[in-house]
Amino acid sequence: MLTFYYATGTCALASHLALEYAGAPYKAVRVDFSQQEQRSPDYLRLNPKGRVPVLLTDQGVLTETPALLQFISQSFPDAKLMPLDDVFLLARANEFNSYLCSTVHVAHAHRVRGARWADDAQAIEAMKQKAPQNMGDCFELIERDMLRGPWVLGEHFSTCDMYLFTLAQWLKGDGVDINRFPRVADHFQRMAADPVVVRVLAQQAAAQAATA
Repeated sequence: MLTFYYATGTCALASHLALEYAGAPYKAVRVDFSQQEQRSPDYLRLNPKGRVPVLLTDQGVLTETPALLQFISQSFPDAKLMPLDDVFLLARANEFNSYLCSTVHVAHAHRVRGARWADDAQAIEAMKQKAPQNMGDCFELIERDMLRGPWVLGEHFSTCDMYLFTLAQWLKGDGVDINRFPRVADHFQRMAADPVVVRVLAQQAAAQAATA
């Protein structure tokens, strides 16, 4: 049995979706950021980074979204969440997920986590003001060059789609109109209507409400 640690509204949603699409046996544990549970001694023993997601497996603890998506995909190959039999396409999938992790997520974090990079209030405010442009530039690139359609990898639905949907949820809060990117917007709407996505979002909302 896998144990999955997540926080509502974070990048952990991508891995949560992957677990559901894979049909994996797992237990979900919500980490309440409002109570700083990610900084508790027990949680830091699991993940000294103090972040989500975390996946506790029989072999040990895994962190970082691209790693979790790869692990879930390879652990449950029948779900076909990654093109495991196509070396080049698999590399493309990892390329895309790495871009979301290393560039798009960081562009978003400059708006809400500026203190990670600067102590000066003016510098933090400058990062916050720059976030809409940076996020817009990232999604313009995705729209033009990366989203092959109907899914990120073309005809192959994959973890890339779960990850893209997760980060696209942040655009509104970052001051970016998703409708600037018609293909991304269409992808987002299709994902949002998928029963698996609806179920996971409902589960997360219920878990949050239960501790409110």
